[in-house]
Parts: sequence; structure tokens; C-alpha cells
Amino acid sequence: MEAYGRYTIVTGGTALHGFRKHLKFGNLVAILIIIGVSFGQMNSLIGILGICSNAIFETLSLFIPSLKGMPYQAVLVIALLITGGMYSLLLVGNYSFFEKILLLFVTLMGLSFLLSLFIVFPDPKEVAAGFLPSIPQVEGGKMMVAAFVGTTMAAATFLSRPLFIFGKGWTIANLKDQRKDAFWAALLIFFISGSIMAVAAGALFHQGQPVTKVLDMVSTLEPIAGRFAIALFILGTLSAGLSSIFPIMMITPLLLADYQAGKLDTNSKQFKILAAIASIIGLTVPVFGANPIQMQILSQVFNVFVLPLVILGIIVLTNNKKLMGEHRAGFVLNAGMVLALLFACLISYNGVQAIIEKFQ
Repeated sequence: MEAYGRYTIVTGGTALHGFRKHLKFGNLVAILIIIGVSFGQMNSLIGILGICSNAIFETLSLFIPSLKGMPYQAVLVIALLITGGMYSLLLVGNYSFFEKILLLFVTLMGLSFLLSLFIVFPDPKEVAAGFLPSIPQVEGGKMMVAAFVGTTMAAATFLSRPLFIFGKGWTIANLKDQRKDAFWAALLIFFISGSIMAVAAGALFHQGQPVTKVLDMVSTLEPIAGRFAIALFILGTLSAGLSSIFPIMMITPLLLADYQAGKLDTNSKQFKILAAIASIIGLTVPVFGANPIQMQILSQVFNVFVLPLVILGIIVLTNNKKLMGEHRAGFVLNAGMVLALLFACLISYNGVQAIIEKFQ
């Protein structure tokens, strides 16, 4: 995040446009990244929208039992309302408005899961043990690790950062602001993601109940936490989902505009058409009645495959003295990026193994 932000602040350029202009075979690299990220993000949208729609349905059915008789119709209507609402917000076409919407969703998500963490408090020893990197040697363990990385260390996050910096109107004078912003963003990702995993471990795993569909989350939580805690947990889940649906719907048009002109484009006809297509694709799970949990896990695994290419590209750009001048990457930033690249390659290899095992 620091590397992508620094490159944009110093050069005034965006990620994919920079790859296209300054990397050998950069045009091919940029196209492969657009295809890879779009494929992963569209699959994520399908899973997330399915989870959100089912979560709302299961929560409503606790209070309105008559809904249980028509799950397909209710979930589909809810999904249509969500996509319609999100798309109408995108039509506003104003970055500062988008930022406020995302801030609202992320704040609700963070508060919900942090409060849930105190309701279902995990064993501190398990939390401490969790800081030792490992891949659980259980069925689906490799898949889950790759999925966790795919949703938190997402290539789309890094690629869109230069565009959002443009949206803020930051220049070289904001170099320190960018660095602080990257630090706080990473720290918040760490704590929010950590609290989500801790809540899942404390409330779901120790009940011995596998979560294979959205109803499992609700039925497992209710006996130990009560309806208030369920509402809090579902609010956090929905906020996490909606805060993802909103940017995912616009990621492909944003990346394409970056590739074409190196600009933040949220008002063009191209942006609106591609966002509408993403909205329609997202309805796959509700329309066909598929299991959103399995779709979401698999989709996040696909997100890790383009990650090494995204990291390698910014390593080359930030070490280009002609582009970066005195602000080129130093020892600390390079060490961090190399470690990130090694980690991304390891997780991508793990993801390949997980998919092979899944379909053997």
C-alpha cells in the first residue's frame, strides 16, 4: 500500500498505466492483471451477494417465520434490492460520496465484530498461538488460508489505491499524509480481520458445527449468544459484504480506465455499463439457488493468483530512479515488498494445491 501510494504521489501516474508505459511487456502484464483481478472479483461478488441476501433472509425469518416457506423468492428479491441500491449509488459518480458510503459500511463492520469479540470471547492462548504462521492440516485447510489472504491482501486493493489517491486530490505535498494513510489502513485491516476470525473461532468452531451454509451461522450462534448477538453478528457480516459489493461493482471499469488513460473514471458511459454488467453477474447465486458459502471461499482463492504479478510490477516501478528520483524505494520498503512477494508466491502455490485437492 505504501509502495503504490508513493509511486502515485511522486509520479502522478496510476498503476496499470504505469505498467503499460514503463515495464517490458507491460501491455501484456496490464491486460493479464485486468483479466485476473476482474475474474476473481466477479466471482467474489457472486459469493458475497449470495451471502448477504441469505443472511438477511435468515435473520428476517427468525422474526417472521412465515418467510421460511419461500426462501428462493425472498432471497432473490433481497438480492435484486441490494444490487439495485448499490448501482443507484454508483450512478452518483462522485468519489467523495463513494468514500463516505464505504466509511459508513466499514465503521459498522468494525464496531459490530469488535463488540461481538467481547460477547464471544476467544481463548487468549489460542489467539496467541494463531500468530505463528501455519496451514491447518485438516480438510479444506489450504483452501481457507488462500481465501483469507485473497480477501485481505487483495490485488484489487493495491491497484485501486492510486485511483483513490487521485480522488482525494493529493500531490507530492501529501507524501507524509499518504504514508500515514497506508499505515492506518493496514492496521485497521489487521484488527478488523483478526476480530472476525476470532469471533468465528470462539462462536462457531468450538461448537463443533461446520459452517457450510448461511443458516449455520445463525443457528449456531443463537443458543450461546442470544438474538441481540445474532443481530450484531449479522450486521457486521452485512456491513462487510456491502462494503465489498460497492467497490467490486466498479473495479473492472476503474481498472480499464486506468489502463486506457491513467484516470479515475466514475462518470463515463463505459463505467455505468460495466458496473451494470457486474450487478447482473452478481445475481448468479440467488438466481440459481447455489450455496454462497462454498462459492465465496473458492472465489477468494482465485484472487491470490494475480497477486505476485501485482507486487513484482510495483517493485520494478518504485526502484526506477528516473521515475522516482530521491523517493525511490529504500532498503526497508524493498525488504517489505520482497517479503510480500515471497509470501504471495507461497500462498499462490498453496492455492493451486487447494484447488487440485478440491477437484480430485
